[in-house]
Amino acid sequence: MSGHHGHDCHDEHNDGHTHSHDAPLDEVPRETLWGMIDHQNVVALNVVQQQSILKPWENRNDEEIYLESDADDQMIIRIPFTNSSAKLLSILVKAGPGEQTPAKLSLVSASFLRSNPLSNVREFVNEDAMDFEDIDQKEAAQELDIPQSREIGEYQLKPTKFSNVRSLTVFVPSAQGADATRIYYIGFMGSFTKLSNQPIITVYESAPRLADHKITGIHETLAKQQF
Repeated sequence: MSGHHGHDCHDEHNDGHTHSHDAPLDEVPRETLWGMIDHQNVVALNVVQQQSILKPWENRNDEEIYLESDADDQMIIRIPFTNSSAKLLSILVKAGPGEQTPAKLSLVSASFLRSNPLSNVREFVNEDAMDFEDIDQKEAAQELDIPQSREIGEYQLKPTKFSNVRSLTVFVPSAQGADATRIYYIGFMGSFTKLSNQPIITVYESAPRLADHKITGIHETLAKQQF
């Protein structure tokens, strides 16, 4: 998979298995989408306890609240957005420690079939009730390799796959050697459009400047992170 730009704020790049020709994240207007998540209806499957890892930006480094897988190292997180359509530019992840780090994250859309079922985090778009049996029939719209690190990594998403998202399913197929997977934080950067009977307007939630923070990841080429 191609580069992941890391830092403790907002810039990471992952474009599957080939190099991305999308605009660098530091050149694209984007904000945190925490306020547009339908937090009350977020659901995690195969976890010891339901906890909110879609945290506000200021709590992104908190390690007292986390999700840990239960029966095995797989996990599904279903994330709906409020009355809006989100354009996701990147996902931020803090996981671990060590071998409890997801090998990958899979983000999958309904129109694809899954090809690489193991060791990935997958994202599935606009699938409101997907479970483990459903995911076996799907292919990720994008798969993200997650390095072992206590830092927050930001991973660039494919604009054509995540430009009109009402809900997102994140699948963790395996940990990196441990019996359970643990995730402390998931966040999203991008923009959203409110959906209503009124004229459509685009709204941005305020967020820190990318250049004010640092994130580490696969490639430290950008220096610009929720349940």
